[in-house]
Amino acid sequence: MKIICIGRNYTAHIDELKNERPEEPVVFIKPDSSVLPKQQDFYIPEFTDNVHYEVEVLVKIKKVGKHIAKEFAPTYYDEIGLGIDFTARDLQSKLKDKGLPWEKSKGFDGAAVIGEWLPKTDFEDINNLNFKLLKNGEVVQDGNTSLMLWKIDEIIAYVSTFFMLKKGDIIFTGTPAGVGKISPNDYLTGSLEDKELFTLKIK
Repeated sequence: MKIICIGRNYTAHIDELKNERPEEPVVFIKPDSSVLPKQQDFYIPEFTDNVHYEVEVLVKIKKVGKHIAKEFAPTYYDEIGLGIDFTARDLQSKLKDKGLPWEKSKGFDGAAVIGEWLPKTDFEDINNLNFKLLKNGEVVQDGNTSLMLWKIDEIIAYVSTFFMLKKGDIIFTGTPAGVGKISPNDYLTGSLEDKELFTLKIK
């Protein structure tokens, strides 16, 4: 199983980090070892003191595919989820400044939170899904998939031209504005269309 992540897919998030708007999707990979085990707390790694939360809508691939046309992309997934792409922002900034890959800041152990999965059929329109992240009971990220620069089916078509997609692969589709730092004893809750899909304690 591989985790394929899309960066800079919401304009407001691009602006808040002062990044350049990309002409095509920004793609990076997290290893399967980055998945935080279910029911486990997230421990801030010792190599960083500035971990940011990034809540994202997830898609789970259900069959093998390559060079998938956009119109056939919907047949490659049945489940939608919600998760967090944890980012060691201080480390990422140093790596970006040197023109180096991001993996150490994005793919460390526990950096991928994957919540519960819901059937795609639960939703009328996957391109109009509301999702939120609460930190200690307060909304810190409030997004809607209609604001994506590249929608889910476009992402699947694009990614599949570079990587063969396999059953069980997970796509993180990008984060909206509002990312921020976590601290010990923070409590995070993620919801998709008002359905709570994960809770997480920070240590």
